[in-house]
This record gives sequence, C-alpha cells and structure tokens, in this order.
Amino acid sequence: MKNSREVSPAPIALFAYKRIDALVKTIAALQRNEMASQSVLHVFVDGPKNLSDGPKVDQVKRIVDQISGFKHIERCYSPVNRGLANSIITGVSQLLATHPSVIVLEDDLITAPNFLSYMNACLQTYRDTPRAFSVSGYSFPFVKPINYPHDVYFFPRYSSWGWATWANRWQLADWQMQDYADFLRDRKAQETFSAGGSDLMRMLRRQMNGELDSWAIRWGYHQAKQNGYTVYPVNSKVDNIGFDGDATHTNVFNRYKTSLTVQESGLLQLPVSVVEDPYYSIRFRRKYSLETRLYNRLKTYAGLR
Repeated sequence: MKNSREVSPAPIALFAYKRIDALVKTIAALQRNEMASQSVLHVFVDGPKNLSDGPKVDQVKRIVDQISGFKHIERCYSPVNRGLANSIITGVSQLLATHPSVIVLEDDLITAPNFLSYMNACLQTYRDTPRAFSVSGYSFPFVKPINYPHDVYFFPRYSSWGWATWANRWQLADWQMQDYADFLRDRKAQETFSAGGSDLMRMLRRQMNGELDSWAIRWGYHQAKQNGYTVYPVNSKVDNIGFDGDATHTNVFNRYKTSLTVQESGLLQLPVSVVEDPYYSIRFRRKYSLETRLYNRLKTYAGLR
C-alpha cells in the first residue's frame, strides 16, 4: 500500500544526559531530515547524578540551547537525576497526554534524511491497527529478497533505537508490572513474550529483581501482552553510535552494525495487514539466539568491536 505523509508530523522527543560528542552528531543528522523544519522537537536533559557529571550536563544544555532548524523547540532540563528509564517514561507520557503519537530518540543515534518521513508515514498508516504497537527506525542489515514487495516487515520484539508509538498503546502500560506473578505462572504468556528473542526472559527477571532499570524491557513486556508487533524498515533509518566514545556499552562487540538508507525514491510500500514474513522472522530470531549471543561474546573477549 502506498501512503502519504502526515499533515501534522508527530512531535519528536530527544533524551540527553552527558554524551557531548554523540549528541552533536545526533542533532546534526536530525537537522538534515527532510521533515525537520515541519516538526516540533522536545529535548529532555536529565540532571547530573553526581558532582563530576555536572560540567558535562551543563555543556549538553549549552548545545541544546543552540539547536535550530525545527518548527519549534521545547527544552526541559531536569533539576534532579531521574535516570534514563524514568526520564523516558515521564517525558513520553507527558507528550502523549496531549498528542496522538510521538517519535523518540536518544543522544547516540544517527538518523537517515528520510527517518522522519518514514516514521510519520508508518504512524499514520497503522494508527488504527492495534497489532502494530510501535515503529522502529533501526533494522539489522538483512538482504531484501528480490520478490519482497514492501518497505517494512513485522516482528514481535520492541526496539528502543529511534522508535515511535501511539498514545492509546502507551497509556495502557503498567510500569509497575503488577501482574508479574501471574505471568510467571502462565507458560503460554511466557512463550509469547519469548517469541521476540531468547534473551528477553533473562532481562525481564533482572528488571524485576532490581538488577536492571529499563523502561524498554517493560515496554516489550506490555507489547507482548497485547500480542503487538513492531514495524521495522527493510532498510535501516538509524545507526547506533553508542558503541563508540563514552557510551556505557562501548567495550562490547557491536553486533548491531547496519547501513543507513540515504534516500528512497517514491512513496513507501506499506502492507495493510500485520503479518510476519518467514524470511525476516527467521533471520531476526537468529540474531537473538543463544548460539549467536555466545558467538558475539567470544568476539568481545577477542577484542573485536
């Protein structure tokens, strides 16, 4: 199905903390987007966790103060450190209280020039399709089959690298996960959740045991409960540069390397129905299989990045 762009682009939420170099690159790429001048940008900067982080956070604020190139810019500087999970949950909830959808970025993501066009097209096309629960800008660099007619595919795993969703999906999430005990007694529910990857149950347990503070795994849990899918681009619109520089996961092998699509001619071909394609599903699940994860861990130990 061909579709047109949204008349009113979704607001963009950009979350930042102290990663200066990555933030500059993220902003520059977003400014080059063809819909940047039509879009409202909301920048959320978390407060410093300790005294040593203060100067970097202040520099980030100075960079954000100088941003231009968007229809309007709203800046929200937290006086306290909320942490990434609380910052995103609070900021996204704030925007979706008054907007039907939102596009979300963190400060280590490089976007292709058609990222905003793609996100807005998907948000409009699937806004009344409940099984399309979220939209991802990132995708693994799978080779597109010659006979595959669409520009997206569907998979039941959330994505946190340049993503979007709708208010009526987000507002149903229970961030306290009060039904977790029932979930542990429901084998079918666990199988549905694990369909997105063999690593998900371990991350969920760590979250519930207090070893992890992740909004994303809780969002993925909620998406699975609703039998939801993420819309993924055949050609990635996002590249994560957080494996370089001062990111927290810089010392691991980057198994998420991808290539950005600079430009696509014509309108996106978006299927009406949310149906998994065997080709993409097999390859996506393989990326999160135990064998693949162990192999990538060995690459880390070998010093590969």
